[in-house]
Amino acid sequence: MKQQSSIGVLVAPRPSGKKQLNKKIIPYLFLVPAFIYYAVFWLWPVFSGLKEVFTDMDGKFTLLDNFKLMYNSDFFGKAIFNTATFAAVSVLVQYVIAMLLAVLLSRKFKSAKVLMFISMIPMAITPTAVAIIWKTGLVRDGWINSILTQVGILENPFVFMNMEGLAILLLIVLIDTWTVTPSVMIILIAGLQGVQRELKEAAFLFGATKWQIFKDIVVPILKPSIITSVIMRLIAAIQVWAIAVMVLGFSKVPFLVERIAFYVDVVPGVATSSKIAFTLSFTTTVIVLLATVLFLKVSKGNKTYGGKK
Repeated sequence: MKQQSSIGVLVAPRPSGKKQLNKKIIPYLFLVPAFIYYAVFWLWPVFSGLKEVFTDMDGKFTLLDNFKLMYNSDFFGKAIFNTATFAAVSVLVQYVIAMLLAVLLSRKFKSAKVLMFISMIPMAITPTAVAIIWKTGLVRDGWINSILTQVGILENPFVFMNMEGLAILLLIVLIDTWTVTPSVMIILIAGLQGVQRELKEAAFLFGATKWQIFKDIVVPILKPSIITSVIMRLIAAIQVWAIAVMVLGFSKVPFLVERIAFYVDVVPGVATSSKIAFTLSFTTTVIVLLATVLFLKVSKGNKTYGGKK
């Protein structure tokens, strides 16, 4: 019931402390199913994996034995080199191409929609289909050799699948760039929508060149989009493996995650294979976290606007 104050005004009773506590708890109750889901399908596998990394075959605690096992495994050094090279080269190439396409398409010229449609086609193709398209093209009698011989670039078919070393790694970079550049481009185009035309017009009136406008106005405004796209691509590049395996098979171009799949799928019966796979998974996760944190620190430490720190 409503209570009457000393001056005759009806005042609603304040809710009790118990009711206020219930109102604070209710939102967290709705999150309980999500917490349970993550605990069962994420936290539990993570802790189980960590247990495998730091225990030996007999279940006893060990700190470095599994890491020594991983270090001495086949192609580990090559996998580290290929992963680092692929991540650095692919992110740089994809970012430059995506930025050029994003700036070009943001101008909204006559054929911009057609170019946008063509650029987005790789996004509609599944990774398996991408692998089939490129694998059928890279064989001796594939469509790539057919085109190159027809236009006179090659006299005899070239067997791309026989390439070795850095050449075959750059081929994987090319395939990955064709596949994922549209997704980076979309992020950058969305960021360019926030660049106000008035800012560029004002800079132009004060004598700034197109390069200065792009460098000192467009890029700082695009910085959140740039950081997002680079981090996404960096994480994905470190974890690359599917394209390499589906096109070339295991061990042709070893990557860190490719080695994990190798020890899980190809040699699951070997006593040490699971330990190597779990340790590789842990190592890859640490590398991803370190690379992301390092990039974030570098990007925050270089806050520039108008050419000044």
